[in-house]
Amino acid sequence: MTYKNKARRAGLAVGVLAVLASVLPTAAATATTAAPAGAAAAPSGWCPSVPGHEVDCGREKRPLVAGKPQLGTVKVSYAVVRHRAPGPAKGTVALNPGGPGETLIDKAKEVAWALEGLLKDHDVLLVDPRGTGKSERVPCGVTDAEYRFGTRAQQRAAVERCGKNLGPKAAGFTSAATADDIDAIRARLKVRKLSLYGLSYGTYLMPVYASRHPESVRNIVLSGAYPLALDTMARPSAQAVSLTLRRVCERSVPVACDGEQTVRDLATTAARLRVKPLTIPIATGHGVYKKKFTEDKLANLLFEAASSGVGFQPDKPSLLGQLPHALNRFVKGDTAPLRKLVRAEGESGSELDQAPYIAVVCNDYRRDWSKDASRSERRRQYRAALAAVRPGEHGAFSAKGFTEGTTDAGDVCIGWPGKDTPNPQPTKPKLPNVPVLVLSGDLDSNTPDASGKKAAAQFRDSRFHSVRNMGHVPELELSRCVAGVSSRFIRANTPGDTSCLRSLPPIAVTPVRG
Repeated sequence: MTYKNKARRAGLAVGVLAVLASVLPTAAATATTAAPAGAAAAPSGWCPSVPGHEVDCGREKRPLVAGKPQLGTVKVSYAVVRHRAPGPAKGTVALNPGGPGETLIDKAKEVAWALEGLLKDHDVLLVDPRGTGKSERVPCGVTDAEYRFGTRAQQRAAVERCGKNLGPKAAGFTSAATADDIDAIRARLKVRKLSLYGLSYGTYLMPVYASRHPESVRNIVLSGAYPLALDTMARPSAQAVSLTLRRVCERSVPVACDGEQTVRDLATTAARLRVKPLTIPIATGHGVYKKKFTEDKLANLLFEAASSGVGFQPDKPSLLGQLPHALNRFVKGDTAPLRKLVRAEGESGSELDQAPYIAVVCNDYRRDWSKDASRSERRRQYRAALAAVRPGEHGAFSAKGFTEGTTDAGDVCIGWPGKDTPNPQPTKPKLPNVPVLVLSGDLDSNTPDASGKKAAAQFRDSRFHSVRNMGHVPELELSRCVAGVSSRFIRANTPGDTSCLRSLPPIAVTPVRG
């Protein structure tokens, strides 16, 4: 469910476009840019240049909170990458890469590479959601690094501080507001219908858009998907961790590990860290953070970080491919391999403000407590929900340990203000009867197959495909097999030949020795 600002969190495929940026060939051509008629002129310097394409940019002034003009406005920036073929576009694709809070305009070249086939005759609309990227910022005073590296108590305190600092403006960050921003830009551009393309959190946002603007939707692609009625205890992800470890072991060539033993090693590691955490210094460009690595941080590493980038370069070392060896060494008393993976994963922490992430997930996602309850009553309701979890529902983890490893589920939002904030997003809105394609990587524990199937079931005319040997947001793999399936679906409402989804190579796995 995450994919934002190079930080790993549930609901987000992390750094996928950054991975693409590191491996794409250097572009040889230069694009032209222009502002569309009637749009506010794009400030010099931020409208992207995309080789082989014209790019139109603009800014749309929007109410910060609908119906409350006293809270002011916010400027939302967008870029339209135009199609290559002569004549009018056959359609316009609105893309959202997740987060909440991931940006797109600064990744226009990577998007154009991934959607090269579609851009022959379709335009692609890139919107930086309010508060992010080239759009106007509304900060709350909590940074990414602070939020990521903090203990659960520190994360809860940061959420509470963010809500207090935003005050009534907190209500301006919702999926509904972002959906309405996109539709206002659609209307400004005089586009009749959009093809919606959501990645990670974008698979939550796009159904919200479809429920609010059904007449403006042509078809939908959701990749790395989860349903509006998400599991508040993140059980599908917890269960997928063990399944994913078994799969990478059994598919490794030659066989590098025993999947069942790796799952037992994971359970032993989680139990030991529950009692005796590690302290691991993480060096970033913004200082050194002493990360308390306990069961919850292990959970985060396994289901979020380890799902990112899986399969993009299958023959190269990856976090997921190195985990069986690191877990086995930890059980045998050698903490060095696991420490090394934690340090490498943690080096991307940034100082970006987290209002667009924290406020959206705390406003929108359903919880195990009443929004209008007192703080003490919320805690009582949450403890009751946690106590009702059946043994084994979180796989190799304890229920408390795994839920505290999420940054958008469990109790992280328990201190979010109830006053002047909206009710959670409805989980069963009326959705248009349009063609929908849902894709999941079968090595993704962040938004696993089980969640993707539930996302597909929200729609009457949907089809679900699992992509073998891929992690979070599978269609950005370098062969463009998956992007080709998505592009064919957007163009003709059918995915065509999907056999390549089952033939992508297994990832490299570090051997586990005696």
